[in-house]
Amino acid sequence: MKKNLILTGMMGVGKSTVGKSLSERLNMQFIDVDNLIESEENMSIRNIFEKKGEKYFRNVEKTLSLKSIKTQNAVISLGGGSFVDTSVREAINQTSLSFWLDLGIPNLAKRLANSKKRPLINGKNLEETLGHIYKKRENIYKLANFKIDCNKKDKSIILDEIINFYEAKCN
Repeated sequence: MKKNLILTGMMGVGKSTVGKSLSERLNMQFIDVDNLIESEENMSIRNIFEKKGEKYFRNVEKTLSLKSIKTQNAVISLGGGSFVDTSVREAINQTSLSFWLDLGIPNLAKRLANSKKRPLINGKNLEETLGHIYKKRENIYKLANFKIDCNKKDKSIILDEIINFYEAKCN
């Protein structure tokens, strides 16, 4: 049985974009946990944060991440905070190979400069806020099976790197 391929990392790093392309190239199902949350809750992540709070959101994120990880033959794009949860990481370690997509703060800030849907960064000093979140999560992201440095690489190079690591470990 093929292991699931899990993508983790900061918001804006490209988990959804890379994940969708990986799923096509590897002929695997694609699951975007953030999209699942919005579908399940019938509202945007931003609205969930505003109306129900971050704690509620994290509980839904955990539940849907754990459910997704049980799926077979899938590329799964986690929300930026999912991997922080110990039970999510433990489930990933049992069934999947995880990849931390890493991108420098200035590049993340450029990508997220016009985003209105990210509740953790809205209305704040973008680079400073991203730097704070990154610093809190970096040691946890390092627990992924592989780190992919996405700086100065186009998507095709990133895809090739992930596929090479994945196939070497799963074949």
